[in-house]
Amino acid sequence: MLTVELDVLIFGGGVAGLWLLDELRRTGYSALLAEPHALGSFQTIASQGIIHGGLKYMFDGNLTPSAAVISEMPALWRSCIAGDGEPNLTGTTVLSDCCYIWGTGSFKSRIFLTGSAMALRTRPMPVEPQDYPDSIRNVPGKVLRVGEQVIDPTSLVQILARRNAGHILHTDPQQPPQFNRLGDRITDATLAPHPLTQIPQLQVRPRTLVLTAGRANATLRTHAGLSAGSMQLRPLHMAMVRGRLPRLFGHCIGYPRPRITVTTNLDSQGRTIWQIGGQIAEDGVNMDEPTFRAHARKELLACIPNLDLREAEFSSYRVDRAEAATATGQKPDDVHVIQDGNLLTSFPTKLALAPRLARRILQYLPQPQSTTPHPGFPDVSLPPVALPPWETCPWFTVR
Repeated sequence: MLTVELDVLIFGGGVAGLWLLDELRRTGYSALLAEPHALGSFQTIASQGIIHGGLKYMFDGNLTPSAAVISEMPALWRSCIAGDGEPNLTGTTVLSDCCYIWGTGSFKSRIFLTGSAMALRTRPMPVEPQDYPDSIRNVPGKVLRVGEQVIDPTSLVQILARRNAGHILHTDPQQPPQFNRLGDRITDATLAPHPLTQIPQLQVRPRTLVLTAGRANATLRTHAGLSAGSMQLRPLHMAMVRGRLPRLFGHCIGYPRPRITVTTNLDSQGRTIWQIGGQIAEDGVNMDEPTFRAHARKELLACIPNLDLREAEFSSYRVDRAEAATATGQKPDDVHVIQDGNLLTSFPTKLALAPRLARRILQYLPQPQSTTPHPGFPDVSLPPVALPPWETCPWFTVR
């Protein structure tokens, strides 16, 4: 067995854990991230990659707590993607530099479009009719443009993984970590590396442990001798469409949130994919797959006039957003960290808030020890990156 002493041991290889690992190593901490599955599995790769600036949390010009918290994120992400900030995310695929916002002509959507250009740093700006994207050229009323970038989550995970290769360990999914405690502190964790890594079993002695594993946080807390913790799961049923579709990135406004949110990708065979979230993803939670696919087709035709779906195929996938529990069950306003001795359980709430979560966690940590940092593991220890959902889900024709 190999013994390793570290400042921080992280469990969970989504954007929250990877961004934290990068932040820690840049600020002088010795850190290791453990992931039993593919990097980005579940929430990160399943996300639409929109770097929200808070618009979706506003209605009628009112700045909600969620909107205020997230409003600084677009500028921070832009700086990193441009190579002017840390972490340097140069090479991240930017699918779109902005999102468009349009309504259905209803009174409520007109009110939102009128009031939403207030208070945010990333303010929506009117678009002249001749500049409307082709896909929404015939929508009723005005179209707004907001500078919320849309990135490819797969490329983001790949870049963060390359930056921290040697400090990410692929563990055996069949052998959960074993923790030893002394009072309220965890003294060490035994990790079983994935058999393909050919790395011996590890005894890791961290000063602090951080859980960034989404819904798996509850299981990890149980293994560590704690209660599952105050976590809530917000289920979503996301729709996908494949076919001869135009590029589109944006929100069709309903009340009090986007009726649909559409982002565009290409699959491994070069086919256009629309990934569709928003209110439709919440409404679809209690629908079976055939019913939901038919509902998604109906909503698209209602929100995008003259959309041609005759040759389109439909699919869907379910994902649970793991969040800190709130009294109302609604989405939390901010990132959240729970401290139990030297174990921190964390929830970023949104992909865009990963930098804010890393900064919050740093506030809980003691100064780095002046010991020799771990030299790192060979690249064979690096887990693969998860495939996006359109590469793994079945597709169907819907009439």
